[in-house]
Amino acid sequence: MSAFTIDEVAIPRSIADDRDGVFAGMMAVRNAVEVAAYGIPEVAVSAEEMLPTYLDEHEPKRVLLARSERAVVGRAVLQTQLDAPATAGDGVGWIDVQVHPDHEGKGIGRALADAVDALAREAELDRLITYAVSADAPGERLIAPTGFGSVPAGNREVRFLLARGWTLEQVERGSRFALPADPAALAGLRADAEEHARDYRVLAWTGATPPELLDDLAALQTRMSTDAPSAGLDEPLDVWSAERIATREAQLLNSPQQLLTAAARHEPSGRLAGFTRLSAPHDLAKSVSQWDTIVLREHRGHRLGMLLKVANLQLLAEAAPGRPSVLTWNAEENRPMLAVNEAVGFAPIGYEGAWKKQL
Repeated sequence: MSAFTIDEVAIPRSIADDRDGVFAGMMAVRNAVEVAAYGIPEVAVSAEEMLPTYLDEHEPKRVLLARSERAVVGRAVLQTQLDAPATAGDGVGWIDVQVHPDHEGKGIGRALADAVDALAREAELDRLITYAVSADAPGERLIAPTGFGSVPAGNREVRFLLARGWTLEQVERGSRFALPADPAALAGLRADAEEHARDYRVLAWTGATPPELLDDLAALQTRMSTDAPSAGLDEPLDVWSAERIATREAQLLNSPQQLLTAAARHEPSGRLAGFTRLSAPHDLAKSVSQWDTIVLREHRGHRLGMLLKVANLQLLAEAAPGRPSVLTWNAEENRPMLAVNEAVGFAPIGYEGAWKKQL
């Protein structure tokens, strides 16, 4: 076994504060793992883009790094939810354990997993959730309890999680949309969707959300935690406020990325019925990330998912062209959204398992 150390490290307040390079090092590990599993370099994300997520005070994180000869070779992250409803016996944490592919098989993953489990028990959490990408491989498959999707049973990460008491609950599909989009194809899809959404108007913007829309956007973001398919993960309610939306957007816009948002306003009520958001890195060589998309249950059946997705891709072509692709992830049982993605032109790039562990 090669010598390595595991230490908890502080998250820098800015990239300029990352003088010892620990945050950049842990992101390098993350990117190496994701690129190796998905097989495309576009899944890599820069440290500058990711840092705002680690600074969100509503989702506090503790970070453990494994280092060998000062080089970061592995990482473990424990995230909790500051505003989670206080329910006895239902404390939830999200963890991420990754080891650089060049350093697998040295006991680093096991040591990191033991250490982050200890942090979770110290925080008196009751269950943990993790997402682990699984590269395709021949042989036996482990099928998700939803009946949608599977992962190779013989993969290293699958055997590792099963041995440590985790259960597979859901499979998510990663998809890629090649840019530039065909303007005529998008226009046709939008026109067809608009015929079914006569009571709705698309609002689209770049950057921060207009103040008059913050309350509605917060309500939509909150519903993401209750309306999105989560199988047996039992994701807890995540309450957003207008202030939280504005603060998060300010953090994100202070990093090298642009936000592009399309929302559907229900004209009879004047309220937002759904939204979708893209993050376009300033670096033109990097892919655009498709973030949350939701249409409220009470407004479904009007092709708003298609309308919003296409409207935001049109905004992307106007406001932030030049990137190679858009990447998105969806639960395999979320057939309505996957059907929209497939009709637009998204193609699968790989799959990851969503796992749960009772402590």
